[in-house]
Amino acid sequence: MTSTGSDIFIRCLREEGVDLIFGHPGGAVLFLYDAIHRHGFRHVLARHEQGAVHMADGYARASGRPGVALVTSGPALTNAITGIATAYSDSIPMVVFSGQVPLPAIGSDAFQEADNVGLTRPITKHNYLVKDVADLAPIVKEAFYIATTGRPGPVLVDIPKDVSNMPCEFDYPREVHLDHYQPRYEGHWGQIKKALSMLLRAERPLLYFGGGAILSGASAELRALVETLRIPTTYTLMGIGGIPGDHELSLGMLGMHGSYRANLATDECDVLLAVGARFDDRVTGKLDEFSPHSKKIHIDIDPTSIRKTVHVDIPIVGDVRNCLQKFLKVLEEKDLSRFHERMGPWKQQLEEWNRQEPIAYQQHPDEPIKPQFVIDKLFQATHGDAVVTTDVGQHQMWAAQYYHCQSPNNWVSSGGLGTMGFGLPSAVGAQCARPGEPVICIAGDGSLMMTIQELTTAVEENLPIKVALINNQYLGMVRQWQEIIYDDRKSAVDLSVAPDFVKLAEAFGALGLQASRVDEVDSVIEKAFAHPGPVLMDFRVSKTENCYPMVPAGSPSRKMLLRDPD
Repeated sequence: MTSTGSDIFIRCLREEGVDLIFGHPGGAVLFLYDAIHRHGFRHVLARHEQGAVHMADGYARASGRPGVALVTSGPALTNAITGIATAYSDSIPMVVFSGQVPLPAIGSDAFQEADNVGLTRPITKHNYLVKDVADLAPIVKEAFYIATTGRPGPVLVDIPKDVSNMPCEFDYPREVHLDHYQPRYEGHWGQIKKALSMLLRAERPLLYFGGGAILSGASAELRALVETLRIPTTYTLMGIGGIPGDHELSLGMLGMHGSYRANLATDECDVLLAVGARFDDRVTGKLDEFSPHSKKIHIDIDPTSIRKTVHVDIPIVGDVRNCLQKFLKVLEEKDLSRFHERMGPWKQQLEEWNRQEPIAYQQHPDEPIKPQFVIDKLFQATHGDAVVTTDVGQHQMWAAQYYHCQSPNNWVSSGGLGTMGFGLPSAVGAQCARPGEPVICIAGDGSLMMTIQELTTAVEENLPIKVALINNQYLGMVRQWQEIIYDDRKSAVDLSVAPDFVKLAEAFGALGLQASRVDEVDSVIEKAFAHPGPVLMDFRVSKTENCYPMVPAGSPSRKMLLRDPD
């Protein structure tokens, strides 16, 4: 039976198990939107193309399945670029479909024409321009395969308007064979045995994991390895949820705003096992002084990430889950009693560092609300079992420190690109992926204003997202840096001219609540979670609270600032 390109588009999505697409229509994709209507395919209307891609991103992170977005040509694609780059930085599986002017008009500077393939080449895992409708189904199949295999990432499929209306027989490929793309999943047994031999001789071992452990679905294996070895463990921003944040072997997050004991442990360990992490500069600090006493083992599915910035003694290329399963298999035959005994003094040292400088705050009832207090209360209200999305800034770091996620895929945050405005639209996607589960967006007032229009989408879809606005009337992280590093010269960070967020929420059709005193925080959270629809909670917090520990950029991780200078 002959179909048009737009019908083939919908049938391809269904073949891939996709049941939801996030997007915004326009001229070049009207045949595709007509097919969405005719086929009764579920579509969530974003109010900005950046929001649509962030929604697909949040959906992917919360579900473990690829997110899908659809935007039109020209300015729609350029609007979507921030979302695509965000997903690329964090290795999020996603397929973005963009509209393009008709084939004969390409290159003529036609209305709403842009070089979508050229614009997205540096920020996608791969991209395609569909020049023949007969190629559409095979390209969609390849796009989903590339996006979800190996190191995941976004793939763009650019569809000219005339191609979307051309007739063609529908024939969806069953398999994909790409000679130039062969991800390696099996970790090498010899390297794994060598790594374990090195690790079990250590006196001060440390396990450090990142987002690769989440993306590979390796949380159960990771926790089993941690508990079998009884090894102190730290994680990156992207690794949050890999093991419960309050696990007895967890040292908390490491890096620029990591815990005192995690950063000192990284500096003093003698063997560092890195699992699905890429030695990001926010973790390493001054590169030539990062973990100077340790032998390093690195597990990653992407061979280009190994030894990219940090010398590694034992590289292991493979899927994290596969490699950890092999680690556990080898450990079944090992007597670990001496290893556990040898770690005794090391663990005592870690406990002492935590006693000296714990992640802690003090909230006095008659003082301004502290951001840490709000996030702690959200954790207590949900027991760490909500899906938490964040924007970028101080509130993101406080959320990482005080909201102890209990499960993988419950932490949705822009890590590599640090995209302000990510939190609210990604919460829409996360709530679509996890209906019936609590979803909290922890936002800053600077970030929220960048994509607040997506509150309309939450209202339209009746999504019970709870937005916790940490409102300090500043671009807080920039202000903190200016105070500490730039001799308190505050430049362009004052956000005191701002809307009434309660009235703004109501204008969008959501419930608006505000807490300006400590004794109002509990009741606002209780009312928010009792409400069946979207809620914006405006927490008017201390304007000048700073986030510590802090490793200044370019400093080694052991040289942390722990409090405001006198």
